Amino acid sequence: MVIFAVTAANVLPLIKDPDRLENRLKEIPAEPGVYYMKDASDQILYIGKSKKLRSRLRSYFNGHDTRPRIALMMRQVTELEVIVTDTEAEALALEANLVKQHQPHFNVLLKDDKKYPYLCITWSESYPRIFITRKRRLGKEKDRYYGPYVDTHLLRSTLHLVKRIFPLRQRPQPLFKDRPCLNYDIGRCPGVCQALISSEDYRKTVQKVAMIFQGRTKELVDVLTSQMEKAAEDLNFEHAARIRDQINGLKLLGADQKVALPDDTVSRDAIALAADDHHACVQLFQIRAGRLVGRLGFVADAQSGTPGEILQRVLEEHFQSVDPVEIPAEILVQHDLPEGEMLAEFLSQAKGRKVTIVAPQRQVKAELIEMVERNAGYELARAQRFADRNAQATQDLAELLDLPEPPRRIEGYDISHIQGSDAVASQVVFVDGLPAKQHYRHYKIKDPTVTSGHSDDFASMAEVITRRFRKYAAAKAKGEEVGAGKTASVLSRHVAADADFPDLVMIDGGKGQLSAVVAALREMNLLEEVRVVSLAKQREEIFLPGESLPLNTDAEQPGVQLLRRLRDEAHRFAVSFHRQQRSDRMRRSRLDEIPGLGHYRQKQLLATFRSIDYIREATPDQIATVPGIGPRLAQQIYDYFHPHQQDPEPESSEIATAES
Repeated sequence: MVIFAVTAANVLPLIKDPDRLENRLKEIPAEPGVYYMKDASDQILYIGKSKKLRSRLRSYFNGHDTRPRIALMMRQVTELEVIVTDTEAEALALEANLVKQHQPHFNVLLKDDKKYPYLCITWSESYPRIFITRKRRLGKEKDRYYGPYVDTHLLRSTLHLVKRIFPLRQRPQPLFKDRPCLNYDIGRCPGVCQALISSEDYRKTVQKVAMIFQGRTKELVDVLTSQMEKAAEDLNFEHAARIRDQINGLKLLGADQKVALPDDTVSRDAIALAADDHHACVQLFQIRAGRLVGRLGFVADAQSGTPGEILQRVLEEHFQSVDPVEIPAEILVQHDLPEGEMLAEFLSQAKGRKVTIVAPQRQVKAELIEMVERNAGYELARAQRFADRNAQATQDLAELLDLPEPPRRIEGYDISHIQGSDAVASQVVFVDGLPAKQHYRHYKIKDPTVTSGHSDDFASMAEVITRRFRKYAAAKAKGEEVGAGKTASVLSRHVAADADFPDLVMIDGGKGQLSAVVAALREMNLLEEVRVVSLAKQREEIFLPGESLPLNTDAEQPGVQLLRRLRDEAHRFAVSFHRQQRSDRMRRSRLDEIPGLGHYRQKQLLATFRSIDYIREATPDQIATVPGIGPRLAQQIYDYFHPHQQDPEPESSEIATAES
């Protein structure tokens, strides 16, 4: 792999400097690889791949692509950088990783709106857990996520039936510390909590479950059938009967499938999308042995590319995270892919056999694509209904608060504590009327006057707002140092470059909390830039700065309901964080008394034993197995919880007798 970096001598876009552009293009090799496009501030605008880098980059500047998105991007490109790879497949894999890392503005990026759930198997653990989640955490590479599944009800019912077919751990934490629960007695769990089954044997069971969510149910049935026949030959009829029941359960699992194709020898995926001016809803049907075994859903920005480019990005991201055995032999696409040959080569190398990508035009396969497109249309209609409702709410809120335009980013703040102890604050963000959880923030109140037995919600709220907007206050102060006429321009540039600046701030509370926040913003000289309101709890009243009476509103109008949803979410988020802080403090309170046991080792102990009670019951050897805890410290911890078992110190008379 070779990296070629071409840096711009000035900030003039390449399309306005033909001589420099031609020299740069001549320096780029005609080999496969990945290319970057950067602007004058060295920000990555776009990352792409190509079989021939020079030809692909030259095509951007010849004016043939008239799409507004591409034209806007090319007016900003001042620098090109390429990475040459050995093969086209390597270029595809590298591009996918780079796009995930940098998330350039002009790339097709799939939205993670938590609408569709995943099924997770935690292979990183000795005894893997299986659960449904809407958050795909990529911190542990061994963990495997299947989905996102569109039909949540079907996913939950499938997992419920799977747990009845196979003996799996049923609880995230043990119910008892010295014995298994009732699930073990009725055969639902193999006794994971008490290690009554080895990790290797349990992982074999989980691998069978994974085959179901990989669409390999028929293959699993064949494997179990051969095991049942062998058990019967060995006269182990009880074991054979258990396998028979598992086979019958697996057949029941696929009995309600309504989609079947005449060709049941080829595994295939079918992908299509439906789009409006804003959203592109993508559906991916997984068909194995002639039956529909999975329906996945994705959402993308409709303005981020052509339909073929969006489908290409969905397939690339999806197949980057699957096992090779899950790759189908054939992929049916609604539109021709711009890099279809490269993707097919990459998938063929990963699977170890040929994978074809085709856009069918007639007969059964074309009808299948039409069905997938129709389902994508249903998802788009649902997305449009949500978008219309939220657009109506933001428009009503703009009219209610006399805003120049509907607020796109709204932030809500709330304080949570118990008589001043463990005081925290929450910042929640709604974008276009929907929760944007990636922007949520927690604050620990640092005011020294806020202690157990003494609370001050006004000062706490003022502190949080000050910490939130202090960087904008610094930018404005910098402008004032340059000159009064440039203050607004410096701050406006700072705000324009930061998409995190809110259009509206909502405070959970009445006139007192609002007055404290207004005073804090006035002190930072930001009162004119930050539009702030408060929503009182008792009567759902909306207060504006400087107004003694609340606004005359209807509790059922869309704008007020939006603020109430924001307030409730801020309250929920603050309370959950407060409970977490209080629980951590109470769990650590006794451990703080042990000499040599710092915060990190306390976390390691609690992560291993889960509670103080389990630590108390552990032996010194068991405690010593915790990372960072040696035999000496383990004995100190044990002695702390068992002081009566320590040898009493001899009295002075005994010492004197011994010496004599």
